[in-house]
Amino acid sequence: MRRNSLRWALVLGALSAGVTALAAEAELKYPRTKRGPQVDDYHGTKVADPYRWLEDDVRKSKAVKDWVEAENKVTSAYLESIPQRKALRDRITKLWNYERYSAPSKAGGRYFYTRNDGLQNQSVLYTVEKLDGKPRILLDPNKLSKDGTTALTGFEVSDNGKYLAYGLAEAGSDWQTWKALDVARGKPLDDAVKWVKFSGASWDKAGNGFFYSRYDEPKGGKFTALNLNQKVYYHKAGTPQSEDKLVYSRPDNPSWGFQAGVTDDGKYLVLTIWKGTDRRYRIAYKALTKASATMTDLIDNFANEYTFLDNVGPVFYFRTDLDAPRRRVVAIDVSKPKGDNLREVVPQAAETLAGVSLVGNHLICSYMKDARSLVKVHKLDGAWVRNVELPGIGSASGFGGKRSETETFYTYSSFATPPTTYRYDVPSGKSSLFRKPKVAFEPTDYVTEQVFYKSKDGTKVPMFLTYKKGLKKDGSNPTMLYGYGGFNISLTPSFSIARVAWLEMGGIYAQANLRGGGEYGKEWHKAGTKTKKQNVFDDFVAAAEYLIAQKWTSAPKLAIKGGSNGGLLVGAAMTQRPDLFGACLPAVGVMDMLRFHKFTAGRFWVDDYGSADNAEEFKALYAYSPYHNLKKGTRYPATLVTTADTDDRVVPGHSFKFAAMLQYCQAGPAPVLARIETSAGHGAGKPTAKIIAEVADEYAFLVKNLGMRVPAAP
Repeated sequence: MRRNSLRWALVLGALSAGVTALAAEAELKYPRTKRGPQVDDYHGTKVADPYRWLEDDVRKSKAVKDWVEAENKVTSAYLESIPQRKALRDRITKLWNYERYSAPSKAGGRYFYTRNDGLQNQSVLYTVEKLDGKPRILLDPNKLSKDGTTALTGFEVSDNGKYLAYGLAEAGSDWQTWKALDVARGKPLDDAVKWVKFSGASWDKAGNGFFYSRYDEPKGGKFTALNLNQKVYYHKAGTPQSEDKLVYSRPDNPSWGFQAGVTDDGKYLVLTIWKGTDRRYRIAYKALTKASATMTDLIDNFANEYTFLDNVGPVFYFRTDLDAPRRRVVAIDVSKPKGDNLREVVPQAAETLAGVSLVGNHLICSYMKDARSLVKVHKLDGAWVRNVELPGIGSASGFGGKRSETETFYTYSSFATPPTTYRYDVPSGKSSLFRKPKVAFEPTDYVTEQVFYKSKDGTKVPMFLTYKKGLKKDGSNPTMLYGYGGFNISLTPSFSIARVAWLEMGGIYAQANLRGGGEYGKEWHKAGTKTKKQNVFDDFVAAAEYLIAQKWTSAPKLAIKGGSNGGLLVGAAMTQRPDLFGACLPAVGVMDMLRFHKFTAGRFWVDDYGSADNAEEFKALYAYSPYHNLKKGTRYPATLVTTADTDDRVVPGHSFKFAAMLQYCQAGPAPVLARIETSAGHGAGKPTAKIIAEVADEYAFLVKNLGMRVPAAP
C-alpha cells in the first residue's frame, strides 16, 4: 500500500508542547454554575435538583445561553491546547473523503439512491433509468442551507414514478417538513406538509397523493413540549396542507401514534398503531377500493409485535413475536373470521429474526446469530430455499423491493469492511458485486474476533474486538469500549470511518452486546428494562473487567463511549465504577431518569425505563440515575460530555445538568468538559464537517487523557 508523509503529530515528547499543555491544564477553571433550592418529593423521598434551571430552552433563556457559551469557551481552550488535535482532524478528514452510496431502490421504472462524494455535508439524491446509465440529480440538500444543516430524512416515490415525496429536517430536529417534486422534470412542487414527526409518506396507487402522520402545531416550546395526539392525513399533490383530509385520529388515546402505509397492490391502507418504544402494535386496515369502507381493527391490543410485510390479496403477512420471543412470520387472512385467520409461515428459529422483506414472491429473512447477520430465503408457503452467502462476520442490510420484482440490493459491512453493495437475483440466488467503495486504509491489516464473557449474575454476553494484527496483550493498549443496551436495538458489526481512525491510532475497538438490546430476542431485551435495567450496566462493567483481566488493556487506558441511551450507559457506569475507566465520552445522554418523560419524545421511553411516577420503578431509576448519583468529593475519570442545542429527542438539559453536577462533584485532577454543538440535534442529519470536528475533538481528548503515543498514519 502506498504510504504518504502525513504523520500523527509525534509531538508528545516535545518540550514546548508539553509545557503549553500543562499550563492550559493548570489554568482549567469551570464556569460558576448557580445551584437552586429545587427539591421534589417522590413517594416520600426528597430529591434535590439544584440545576433545574438548565432545563430551560437555550434558544429562549439568556441564563442558559450564557452558561453554554461559558462552558464551550473552557472546552475549546482545553482542546486547542492539545498539539495532536490538528493532525487528528486532518487524518480523519482524509479517511472520510470517499464515495458513499445507498443501496438502490426501484419505483416507476427508475432506480433511486443517494451518493456522497466524500466530504459533502449531506448526501445527494439521484435517479437513473438503467443501472449502467447516466444518473441525474433529483435533490441536493447541500443547496438548501449555507451550513449544511438541512438534511434529507426520507423519500417515497409514487408507484407510477411521477412524483417523489421527501422529508427535510433542519438543525438535526425531529420535526420534518415533507415536500414533493416532479421526477421527470426534477422540479419541486409547492407542497409543504409541516409538523411531521415519527412518520414517513405512502402514496396511493394512482400517485395522486400520500398518507402521512403529524402532530398539531405546538404551542410554546416546539423543542421541549410533549408530543401528543398524532393524526393520520391524506395530502393531494400540488395542494396546500390546509386542504389535507383527516383520515384517522384517536383523541380518546392521545398517546397513540400511527404509521400509515398503502399496500403494494394499492388495495389497502394499513395502520400500525404504537404508543411507546416497545414493539407492541395494534393493526387496523381499510379497503381503498371501496369509498364507503371504514377502518377495521385487525389486532385490537398492544400485546405483541406485528410488523406488516406485504399482502397477497386478503392475506396479510407479518413478522411477530406472538408465541415466539425470537420472532416468526405469520399470515392473517382478513377475509376470514377472527380466531380462524392466522397461520404460521416461517417458524421461530434458533436465531433472532431481525427483518423480513417480500421480494420476487419469496420471503427474505434476516437473522442475527450471536449478533452477526445470517440471511435465509423462503417461499411464500414457508419452505426454505437457500441461505444468502455473505463474505464473512458482518452485517447485511437492505433486501428491499416489491413482490413483483426479481432483483433486490443489499449492503454488507463489518468493522474493517466498508459498506459494499450487492445485487441479488432472487430466482437464482446469485449475488453480484454492484459497488465497492475505495477507502484510504488497508482492511487486511486488522482482525475482528468475537469473545464471550460472564456478567455479574453469570449471564454469557458476546463482545466484538477489532484491532491491528500483531497487537500484544500486555495491558497497555488504549481501548474504546462501546455499548448501547436498550430499546430492543442490536449492535451488529458495522463500518465507521471514525473507528478506522481509532484503529490506526493503535487503539482496540470493543463493542459489547448488552442485555436490553435485541440480539437474542424479547427475553434478552426485557432482561435489561425497567427494574432490571441495572443488568445492562452490570454487563458493561463486566466487559471492562474482562478486557482488563485478559490484558487487552488497563483501567488508565480504557475509554467508554455511548450515545443517547448509550450516553445513559456511560453516565451510569462512570458513577458506579469511577475507578474502572481512564476516560468517558457520554453523548446526548438521558441523564435525569426522574424527569425524562416530561419532554418531547421522552414519554415513549417509559416502556424501557419505567417512570418515576410509579413507586417501585422510581426506586430503580433513582438508584442509577447518573445526575442523581454523582457524589461530591469523588475522583471521576476524564469526561467529555457532548450534546447539541437543538436536540429535541433527548433535550440538552440532560447533559447540561449532568455536566454541571459533575464539575461540582469532581475531586480529582481529571478534566470534566461539555462540548455543546450549535445548530445540531440528536445526531441524524448532522453535517459531515460537524461530525469530523466532533470526532477529532473526542480523539484529541482521549490522546491526552489516556496518555497515548500515536503512531504514524499510513
